[in-house]
Amino acid sequence: MKKFALIGTAGYIAPRHLKAIKDTGNDLVVAMDVNDSVGIMDMNFPESEFFTEFEDFAAYVEDESLRGNKLDYISICSPNYLHAPQMKFALKNGIDVICEKPLVLSSKEIDTLKVYEEKYGAKVNSILQLRLHPSIIALRDKVLNSSPDEIFDVELTYMTSRGKWYLKSWKGVDEKSGGVATNVGVHFFDMLHFIFGDITFNEVHYKDEQTVAGYLEYERARVKWFLSIDANNLPENAVQGEKKTYRSIMIGDEELEFSGGFTDLHTQSYENVLAGNGYGLEENRTAIETVEGIRDQAVVANVEHYHPLMSKLL
Repeated sequence: MKKFALIGTAGYIAPRHLKAIKDTGNDLVVAMDVNDSVGIMDMNFPESEFFTEFEDFAAYVEDESLRGNKLDYISICSPNYLHAPQMKFALKNGIDVICEKPLVLSSKEIDTLKVYEEKYGAKVNSILQLRLHPSIIALRDKVLNSSPDEIFDVELTYMTSRGKWYLKSWKGVDEKSGGVATNVGVHFFDMLHFIFGDITFNEVHYKDEQTVAGYLEYERARVKWFLSIDANNLPENAVQGEKKTYRSIMIGDEELEFSGGFTDLHTQSYENVLAGNGYGLEENRTAIETVEGIRDQAVVANVEHYHPLMSKLL
């Protein structure tokens, strides 16, 4: 049984991590969140220590280590801009990390974390759960088994409506979230890299605080993409769930269907990490460089490469 800590326990994604820790037969020793609405812990780990101040959490982790109760893993589900410093804390204490996406906000942080890994002998693992989805694995196999000269035309559309709270939270601050392309889209860009190879071209056609669109070229694909949290962009057939969403990935004239199959992907991710097969720093580099490029570059007009929904914005 491995000993875990969890940072960001009150967040949206934390329940999947709590379930994964439980399902893999391990123990949550301590948790931390600035928000104390963490009653969900009682479902699985009612005996876990809990802190609302990082300094108190850090002191507990270090004191327990001195007593011979060193943690095996710290799982990180905190706001994006806190990932890098919190991973550094774990690595400096010789504790392996399991971190949610986006792993970091810049490729320079990947370089720094590699130095920490080498110096302190601990490892960063990331949650890249789309790489484990059966439909995505099947598409990747199809691409790998096709003619090396074939270039696939892809149209990626993802819209997930968010209320007024979103832009008033840390998610609405580019310096903290990385912007919409990072916060909402980084796992899709990792998926495209996973399926179609290295990125060769990156162009941005539209960018505001709620919507971003552009064009990417990979070794095996040309991709027109559109991401938005603005409900005004949703089509009539948007799916009504906890929030209205619309997701479509077209490869040529075929749609990639992967709306299901997500239930246990975090648990599978944890199983892979525990078996020594987690996705590390370098596996994240291409997606992080992609969203970094989207964030930093100027918008250009290139009608030939426009996503069809660009007509809504112009």
